[in-house]
Amino acid sequence: MKGLPAKKLIMRNIVKAIRLAVFTLALFTCYLNSYAQVISEVQNSFNLYKQTALLEKIFVHIDKTVYLPGEIVWFKVYCVDGNDDKPLNLSKVVYVDVLDNDQSPIIQVKVRMKNGFGDGSIYVPVTVTNGNYKLRAYTSWMKNFNPDFYFEKAITIINPLKSPDPVKETTTKYDVQFFPEGGNLVSGIESKVAFKVTAPDGRGVSVKGAIINQHNDTLTKFQSLKFGMGSFLFKPDISNTYKAIIYIGNNAPPLIKAIPEINAHGYVMKLTKIDNGKLDIAVQSDNSSGGPFYLFAHTRQEIKASETAVTSNGVAHFIINSSVLGDGISHLTIFNGLKQPVCERLYFKNPERQLFIDAVADQPLYGRRKKVNVNVATKDKGGKPQNAELSMAVYKVDSLQDVDKNDIFNYLWLNSDLKGFIESPDYYFKNKDAETVEALDNLMLTQGWRRFEWHQVLDNKPAGFTFLPEYNGHIISAQITNTQNGAPAKGIITYLTVPGKRVQMYNSQSDSLGRLIYNTKDFFGSHEIVVQTNSLKDSTYRIDVLSPFSEQLSKTSFPAFDFRLSTANSLQEHSLGVQILNIYFDDELRQYDAIADSGAFYGTPFKTYKLDDFTRFTTMEEDLREYVSEDNIVKKKGHFHILVLTGHGVLDGDPLVLLDGIPIFNIDKIFAIDPLKVRKLEVIPFPYFYGQVVHQGIFSFTTYKGDLGGVDIDPKAMVLDYEGLQLRRKFYSPVYDSDTKGAIRTADFRNVLYWTPSVNNMGNDVVSFYTSDQPGKYVGMIQGINKKGDAGSQYFSFEVK
Repeated sequence: MKGLPAKKLIMRNIVKAIRLAVFTLALFTCYLNSYAQVISEVQNSFNLYKQTALLEKIFVHIDKTVYLPGEIVWFKVYCVDGNDDKPLNLSKVVYVDVLDNDQSPIIQVKVRMKNGFGDGSIYVPVTVTNGNYKLRAYTSWMKNFNPDFYFEKAITIINPLKSPDPVKETTTKYDVQFFPEGGNLVSGIESKVAFKVTAPDGRGVSVKGAIINQHNDTLTKFQSLKFGMGSFLFKPDISNTYKAIIYIGNNAPPLIKAIPEINAHGYVMKLTKIDNGKLDIAVQSDNSSGGPFYLFAHTRQEIKASETAVTSNGVAHFIINSSVLGDGISHLTIFNGLKQPVCERLYFKNPERQLFIDAVADQPLYGRRKKVNVNVATKDKGGKPQNAELSMAVYKVDSLQDVDKNDIFNYLWLNSDLKGFIESPDYYFKNKDAETVEALDNLMLTQGWRRFEWHQVLDNKPAGFTFLPEYNGHIISAQITNTQNGAPAKGIITYLTVPGKRVQMYNSQSDSLGRLIYNTKDFFGSHEIVVQTNSLKDSTYRIDVLSPFSEQLSKTSFPAFDFRLSTANSLQEHSLGVQILNIYFDDELRQYDAIADSGAFYGTPFKTYKLDDFTRFTTMEEDLREYVSEDNIVKKKGHFHILVLTGHGVLDGDPLVLLDGIPIFNIDKIFAIDPLKVRKLEVIPFPYFYGQVVHQGIFSFTTYKGDLGGVDIDPKAMVLDYEGLQLRRKFYSPVYDSDTKGAIRTADFRNVLYWTPSVNNMGNDVVSFYTSDQPGKYVGMIQGINKKGDAGSQYFSFEVK
């Protein structure tokens, strides 16, 4: 070095500096690339999961919330996409259950859906007992996910003929829960801790309290803000022990509760609102090595932010603008450098999207049996008229029935994405003051949850689903087993038929687990169904039809039933009204919309033979030989067979032979029928592809009485009563548009004046109905949604004297 010229020495130093800079840049680039790779992998995994796990949300609008036996629960079902709340035309069936206190169903119905909407009714049985019941609704597809996704609503049923259960004298037990922000308490790191205290009826209670250590030193005090919820700051030390002292009321003894477990190591998350609508999301760890951390934020599965940060003085900060987050609830998840989710919390942003509904009665006061006109208009935030799908109920409010404030707007933006019972959800949308904002954040901390587990997302495996979406109609599921060994039977062709004038037959081939799926179409009402195999080929199998209703149960509980003596007079009035309605207007309450006959599953037959058009012979064999040109009757080994003749020859094999819609495999039974009992024969003289089976033509016989003409169903076939989709009941709403009709002496004690699942709304409409003989205050509730997913509701009221 000493002998090198100065110029060469300078050049060598420059080269070294360049090499060092290039190496440093390469390391830095690799460092950045590793950052980008982690967050990119999370995004890719999330998008893959989203593509395979479409979410449905259900909302049910019911006419009121308190019922007596003999009354009808009227309801409208809205099915929307869980991501954008737009009406979703996926499932064509929604299941509605009414569960008792033991979560056992007392009523179950299947409702037809079209373009994301459906409606139905439930008759409250006279044997029901007093209590608060859970009305829930879900689709077959939703059964693949947690039952907490199901729509659930509390309804009250009071039976005047049954005495209320005696009040049990028990010690009041309050439920106290603590929720550290982000999910963890870590020794030496200050955390925000939310809490919730509820009474046995599920409602929040006002409390005050303090956190003390093992020396009885008070470290912090706290007080609930709203609905038993609040929060406080707390810096734990794992070498100490802590407990919470909680005071409820002035005279009650304090509650002593343990706080959540303190971790020696871990991560703490803290969200703070700063200037100009920005959010500071701080992450702190007991390990101050520097990082890195990743923030992943999504709103209803739409990615809104993905950021990277390193620690400075032991804390990493993510600064994001709240405007990048979507309306409603956003999930904020923190990942560490190993792509592990370590903290998570929810953030709520007041929605800008809303359907505004104007609904006003033309008068504030009406007489009995007078016409009420309600002007209905729907518009967006800017006042532009909007077409929307709406439902409307008008009912009497008194000491028994109060105004129901749980509407579609509150549900879609709040309840559907939170776990458990939410008390007075309308409170969070009525005001936007500081108290409401704080109360809403407490709600996010105490009832926040996610719709999936991150390990399922990060596995990069398509989600496995057990239940199919019912895209075309109701799916009847069954299981076939071998009667000899009880094992599932694979590859067996089976047939499900609905006997009747309309030929409904469906086939299914069992999979490796013996599962059978029958995709029905326009299957309405209660029917007898027949499920069987081809007994000439497969005679050692048993078929069990499975219930389509969900057996999964959520953990959500609603306030317990509490009968108040102050409601006795109203209960008596309601009971009298129900009795009068069922005695004098029973026929009107049993009116249903007609269902169009869709015809046979094979459509229009090639030829129809009406046997009355021919001279009858004494046997079916003679009739078929003489009049039907598409058959060739043969006998093999002493048994009849029908060969189908086409213009090109004879089809190979017997056709599918139906008698009143039921497959008959032993053709001898057809030839034993008295031909005078058969009304017609429909023929398909060519191969017919149906489901997983190719039939060598179809011969469909129909008797006059639909009784199979005396033919016995195969004794190995399963015959059972089955409830299809619910028939659409018509709401009874009398019209007093003349003095004669208004003077009818029959009492009209309706407390539900009007119900319609579909207001014919084109942005502006008038809905009309008539008052009853019941004086009092009436409230109308109209709510719905437009094609863009904007939901809204509106109340109106009037009085009848």
